[in-house]
Amino acid sequence: MKLKKWWHDKIVYEIYPKSFMDANNDGIGDIKGIISKLDYLKNLGVDILWLTPFYKSPMKDNGYDVANYLEVNSLFGNNEDMDILIAECKKRNMYIMMDIVANHTSSEHFWFQEALKGKDNPYRDFYIWSDKPLYNLQSTFGGSAWEYEPNSKQYYFHEFAVEQPDLNWENPKVMEEMAKCINYWLDKGIKGIRFDVIHLIGKEIFKNILAYGPTLHQKVHELYKKSYGNYDIVTVGEAWGNLDTAIDFTSPEKEELDMVFQFECTSSTCDFTKFGKFSPKPIDMEFVKKTLIKYQEGLNDKSWNALVVENHDLGRCIQRFGDINYYEKSAKEIAVMNYLLKGTPFIYQGQELGMTNIKIDDINDYDDVEVHGFYKDYVLDKKVMSEEDFLKACNQEARDNNRTPMQWDDSVNAGFNNGHKTWLKVNPNYKQINAKQELSDENSIYNFYKKLILLRKDEKYCETFVYGDFKAIDVEKKNLFIYTRNLNDVHIAVICNMREHNETINLPFKIKKVLLSNYNKQYLDNINKLEPYEAIVVTF
Repeated sequence: MKLKKWWHDKIVYEIYPKSFMDANNDGIGDIKGIISKLDYLKNLGVDILWLTPFYKSPMKDNGYDVANYLEVNSLFGNNEDMDILIAECKKRNMYIMMDIVANHTSSEHFWFQEALKGKDNPYRDFYIWSDKPLYNLQSTFGGSAWEYEPNSKQYYFHEFAVEQPDLNWENPKVMEEMAKCINYWLDKGIKGIRFDVIHLIGKEIFKNILAYGPTLHQKVHELYKKSYGNYDIVTVGEAWGNLDTAIDFTSPEKEELDMVFQFECTSSTCDFTKFGKFSPKPIDMEFVKKTLIKYQEGLNDKSWNALVVENHDLGRCIQRFGDINYYEKSAKEIAVMNYLLKGTPFIYQGQELGMTNIKIDDINDYDDVEVHGFYKDYVLDKKVMSEEDFLKACNQEARDNNRTPMQWDDSVNAGFNNGHKTWLKVNPNYKQINAKQELSDENSIYNFYKKLILLRKDEKYCETFVYGDFKAIDVEKKNLFIYTRNLNDVHIAVICNMREHNETINLPFKIKKVLLSNYNKQYLDNINKLEPYEAIVVTF
């Protein structure tokens, strides 16, 4: 990457507004709650706040069903509150990244409500209609992807929930309207965009092409030209694909996106030959390591990596990549392994505290539309899973695991509010895992994240971590991930034991200085053994 950008050395922190901080005690997080915690985030070392959708929405899919892109959801506050948040971030040299849902809207959006009025309505062609269900297409949330509309006697297509009709990007007016919506917020000072399922907007339903349609990149490039390409911002796309598709999206000459999330690692804990995310399987850390290496080498000097192990759609990373029996050590090792790679670190709220999955034994206690959709599909209708097996899978992979209220302290409701109801159950372990306790503990996961971020930003090493070459060492040792970052006369090695066994190592260099470790012990000039989930950062 020869061209340096302002955001290359920044740390992104994802906020799920509904669960972050509830300032008005209605049980739902809000913008004023986020404002009240900006100093906490600044203290951690965060630069960019990615907010999941904060727009007007009936919340069938917690904001990813947008009813008005230009209006803040009243659950979270109002447009003035968002202006204040942007301004308060600016005071702290922090920035906001918004989440744009370009593939679909809410069925309550003005465009869709107009489309329902008849085939001759100007907004009818904003959506995808068919006289009959085609190709037996299934919704990502379970059941048919076609919904019958009795007034027109046609079906509309919805990749996700029935209340989330897909936009028809073959209609150029959709492009024009979406560009206007994006520009509205960028003109207010928003400095980043995360595009939800952007790989779906080039679909050609009538040819049975859902993802990566032939005009996808043309459409993204055109949106860039009409909108965000005219602003000095950072962009990242949710694009389920592979290395080649990542390169297609992010090569600078393409003028599309700066980064895409790669999900090969995070989806490797599920068996997609069975029931997808509801078929958990043990993690293969050798696969994870080789995948991370593939993207480091494949995107090197071509584009930019997004470094992510946890978000609002995944189970907590400790249960996926770590080990509850080595809770603290594995949480810290996961951070070291991922966030000193070449790319932009993305931290999900609570990850810096080591928040864990919540165990839920009653299907009625789940909020997520995805869980209820597949419960109906797999357990009630098709009867291919027992309720016990389905709930067991949910306890590892369900999205509500990452959506429980943020654990601020050990008071009622974990300090999320002043003891009133919460929209989703608080994880009972908040008495042990909370920000107040961890801020005061020098050896906590939070303070380790803070040290890691400070190291990454240290003026001696920052250029090396941001722009230095990446090289993997001893790749054949499946439980170890050792790599170096090199730039000019600065040479740094990251040494990680990814498993619960002791491992022997033979480093091909002499250590000069230990910069960071997740074990409190003295290191000699040479290191020949790693304890479970040990992670060490050294110069050589």
